[in-house]
Amino acid sequence: MKKKFNIEKAYYLYLLIRKSEEKIIELYKTDKIKSPVHLSIGQEAIAVGVSLALEDEDVIFSNYRGHAHYIAREANLDKMWAELYGKSRGTARGKGGSMHLNDWNRKFMPTSAIVSTAIPQAVGYAYGLKYKEESGTVICYHGDGATDEGVFWESLNFASLHSLPIIFICENNKYAIYTHQDKRSINDPIVGRAKSFGINAKRVDSNSTEAFYAETLDCLNNINNKNEPYLIECVTTRWKDHVGVGDALDLKYRNEDEITKAIADDDLKNLENKLSKYIVEKIQLKVEKEISNAVNFAQNSDFPEKKEIYDNVYG
Repeated sequence: MKKKFNIEKAYYLYLLIRKSEEKIIELYKTDKIKSPVHLSIGQEAIAVGVSLALEDEDVIFSNYRGHAHYIAREANLDKMWAELYGKSRGTARGKGGSMHLNDWNRKFMPTSAIVSTAIPQAVGYAYGLKYKEESGTVICYHGDGATDEGVFWESLNFASLHSLPIIFICENNKYAIYTHQDKRSINDPIVGRAKSFGINAKRVDSNSTEAFYAETLDCLNNINNKNEPYLIECVTTRWKDHVGVGDALDLKYRNEDEITKAIADDDLKNLENKLSKYIVEKIQLKVEKEISNAVNFAQNSDFPEKKEIYDNVYG
């Protein structure tokens, strides 16, 4: 399978994610957004690169930091914003908030606020695809913090044992909340250990959308030919705090130079520089309009009725 990297589409998706989250930052202080938020600013290249390599039949499992994955999959932006506003037309009918997104039409599975919970679910789905002899590959996004959970390694073992059609996308921003990776593990804690389970594991240590795209496409081609699981460790930097809209530099858990360097290496600028001024301005206007329409959709939607309080709530 050969697919040419679409710079124009990459820039559009990247900008849509960036501007959507900047809009979240702008509105967060108004208390219109009814849930905590975990922003992807700085990490967008991963979601965009991975998503551009996928087919419609492929299935996405994400996590609580899922805005970028959701938008890059071209899931319903109106419903995402309605969910942020706690409105009944949201992805979880206003009950879940930012950490509970889904779009069945785009095969974007419901996300969870609990670290690593999607990993065994993704492996189970991949097992189902193989058992039923159905086409498609499962994409499982998770952070480096999730690799500290035992279920991650159990899932790698099961995926390897059964040669499942799955790609684990580890977004390694190097911090599990405020604890650096070097204080949590020794040696090569992700790629090296994954290989010990028989997983084909690779590392992309750049913030290049095209590099993430190429690596994902290569894995997909290999899965189609050999039906083997893969892991891609995507080294990245989140510009904002673990949760919320600030940068938390006052907490001193990371050096401000890390953020400054990451901003200087922002791939959004590189993509923009490869396009004509006309195309850039056209995409910018499109993104602005789509976000404005989505926010208006959320603002004009109703809150859930009191009688719905226990609907679709289990446990």
